[in-house]
Parts: sequence; C-alpha cells; structure tokens
Amino acid sequence: QVQLVESGGGSVQAGGSLRLSCVASGYTYSAYYMGWFRQATGKEREGVAGIGTDGSTSYADSVKGRFTISKDNAKNVLYLQMNALQSEDTAMYYCARAKLIAWAPKSPLSGAGYSYWGQGTQVTVSS
Repeated sequence: QVQLVESGGGSVQAGGSLRLSCVASGYTYSAYYMGWFRQATGKEREGVAGIGTDGSTSYADSVKGRFTISKDNAKNVLYLQMNALQSEDTAMYYCARAKLIAWAPKSPLSGAGYSYWGQGTQVTVSS
C-alpha cells in the first residue's frame, strides 16, 4: 500500500525558511518521479517542483532560485527546501508520486500522471 506523509509545514514570516519532508512507503521509492504541489485557498492546485529518478529537477517559475527539491533514496524521503518565503507561498503543500515507473514527463508540474498524493502540510507566510 503506497503511502505519502508530509510534514514540516508551519507559520513563518516573510523572508523565512521551511523544509518540507515527504516520507514514502509501500513501493520502490527510487523508481518513480516525485513532485511537490500546492493549493492556496480559492485557487487551483499548481505544481511547485519535481524530481526524476535520475535526479533531474523542474521548478515553477515562481519558486526558481528560492525552493530546492531533493530526495534521499536510502531513507525514502522527498524534501522541499523553501527559502525567502513570500506571502504568495501560503498554501497547502502536497507531495505526489507518478503513476508509471520510470516516467520521465515533459510537463512534470501539470499534475497529470501522478496517482498517489499525501494528505498535505500547511505553509503560512505572514508579511
């Protein structure tokens, strides 16, 4: 049974940092593309960052240079280091796993192609 459990969210002032974690279980962690998504109240879900099985990364323009996605295959953990946080980053953050093994998407931040999602962790940035 695939499970994704996020943690690390919280409240922070603008300019601060947080590191989100997503612990995965129930499958061969290193074989799947993983992504971070977020959804603010009243807005559609948007892709934040993705990381492939080869370590290649993809970022939304709004977070480039501020956020870093990484993973620890030995620990089955996905991370999102968020620096220079802005009020616009306030949202529920979700990690997700691709449906297909070894999937190498052309548009990894669209949300399509992911079949497992965590329950989310809230990030609130105050200005």
